[in-house]
Amino acid sequence: MKTKIPTLRERDMSIESDKAKPSAGFSVSRRRFLGASSAATVFTIVPSHVLGQSQDTPAPSNTITYGVIGNGSRKDAGLRGNKAFRKIAVCDVDASHMAKEADGVTRYRDFRELLDQKDIDCVCIATPPHWHAIPCIAAAQAGKDIFCEKPFTKFIAEGRPVVEAVRRYGVVFQIGTFKRFSVNRSIHKLCASGLLKDMKGVVAHAGAKNRTGNPALPGQKIPESLDYDLWLGPAPYKPYNGKRVHYSNRFYWDYEGGDLTNFGFHSFDPIQYQFAKDETGPVEVEPVGSWPQHPDVVGKYDSAVLTYADGFKVVVGNKGTKSVNIGGSRKLDPKELGPQDKAKFDAMPDPPALVKFEEAVRTRQQAGGHAESSHRASTALNLANIAIRLGRKIRWDPVAEKIVGDEEASRLVDIPMRGEWHL
Repeated sequence: MKTKIPTLRERDMSIESDKAKPSAGFSVSRRRFLGASSAATVFTIVPSHVLGQSQDTPAPSNTITYGVIGNGSRKDAGLRGNKAFRKIAVCDVDASHMAKEADGVTRYRDFRELLDQKDIDCVCIATPPHWHAIPCIAAAQAGKDIFCEKPFTKFIAEGRPVVEAVRRYGVVFQIGTFKRFSVNRSIHKLCASGLLKDMKGVVAHAGAKNRTGNPALPGQKIPESLDYDLWLGPAPYKPYNGKRVHYSNRFYWDYEGGDLTNFGFHSFDPIQYQFAKDETGPVEVEPVGSWPQHPDVVGKYDSAVLTYADGFKVVVGNKGTKSVNIGGSRKLDPKELGPQDKAKFDAMPDPPALVKFEEAVRTRQQAGGHAESSHRASTALNLANIAIRLGRKIRWDPVAEKIVGDEEASRLVDIPMRGEWHL
């Protein structure tokens, strides 16, 4: 069933009436209200071709405006080229990343100032992952829908507050990966039906690269264009080196989880949806040939095996970039159900198609790569990294969202933030 989230009018009324919420408030633009409302009032929009525009170009009143937080190599790749969206603002702590923006696009250094711009409908967050959770929560409080690059968050304990903020403020969330939109939905239906009690022997494989960082980087002079303190934000202070920032930041534990959480998200996320694990997580994670790891720098690893309560396993390893395959000794098929269960399965409706970001923004449904599923995927991959870094099996309670019986591993679930930054 598609999850219905509040219309823009309902969302604003809720924010206004809840005095306990630390929201900055949100004023509904005419453009978004016309684009999203469909129930109470009928509006007439002049067709764009009457105004001399191409029929492929939305009328200005029906265009979704967005701002980019993190205008580096990825920036607005997830929305760019979609004529339904129009970029009107960018934000980056490195001024050089905004130098080539077109006239009329407002530039900011601090994302909080961008979120105060009232005519921005949604934000595209393309910062390093250590800067995902705080802007996502702030964007939700400001009433902005969110398109966020993967992975969801840097460490596990950041994820649940983001999920709750998205729900509380009634915004749409979409993670920046799309392979779940084309998975085998009959397998998803079978796994989501509740008719399978035992999935032992079903094994999925998710591939990722394994690029590494350099543990011996010397300190360098900070470029004048870069606000390095703000780039670090909640991350621990380390002397500046160009290899620690921008794209290669992902190979240092302070900012990301290496390619396992980077490319691995592309291959793991569709597996999680296909096998109906969006609301849960593994109960056991065991590394294979991956220890020791440097405390600061992502190193070489082999793989990790994630086992779920029903026996289903996912192997995440460095044998490919984004490869996904289903192996093991057992192939799932509705035909393996008994006659009564097969009849129940056949009577069940097929799962609805996942909703893409544009449709979700306009109809106020939650998007296919929503916050809960994204949090669960990031959690599973972060657990794999924790097992790899410690070189031992860890046990996870997916309901309480806590590591069981391992204090050292638990410290990697909830990492303190630096200075003024907190959730």
